[in-house]
Amino acid sequence: MSQNLVSLDYTDEQIAAAMAALQQIEAALPGLIAMESGDRRGMMLLGPVSQPFARQTLRVLEQNPGIVPPSLNVAEARLDLAAFDKLTPVLERLQSLTTRVDDTLAALGSDVMDVALDGYNQIKLSGAAHGLDELRKELSGRFAKTRRKVAQPV
Repeated sequence: MSQNLVSLDYTDEQIAAAMAALQQIEAALPGLIAMESGDRRGMMLLGPVSQPFARQTLRVLEQNPGIVPPSLNVAEARLDLAAFDKLTPVLERLQSLTTRVDDTLAALGSDVMDVALDGYNQIKLSGAAHGLDELRKELSGRFAKTRRKVAQPV
């Protein structure tokens, strides 16, 4: 018996509606940036442990403007923190949706592979009697083992 973790049949209209909704989200959030993969390495990030420190420091600086040098833009940092707080629930919702889409794709792919593997076994068992030997050989390439290069001692 084949597995069936999920069974879906989306229409082209449903997919188009989802893509339009994603486009609306992108349009509703102008100014989002994209960084190269290595750009984050040197950045100090505002994580859960750092947030209380950063928030309290901004409060102290706002309450004591006399100690703030002109080069330190506390007002801009406050705006950045407000945008951070507004975007965080959006990210959480998008991550939840992304996880569900990813899990659904994994389940759909697993269902397909389960049937494909069962079908391949049937082709191996009785394919020759039905003239499917060449197809079986072609399909067997999926299971061809590649040799790993043995690391040479330096």
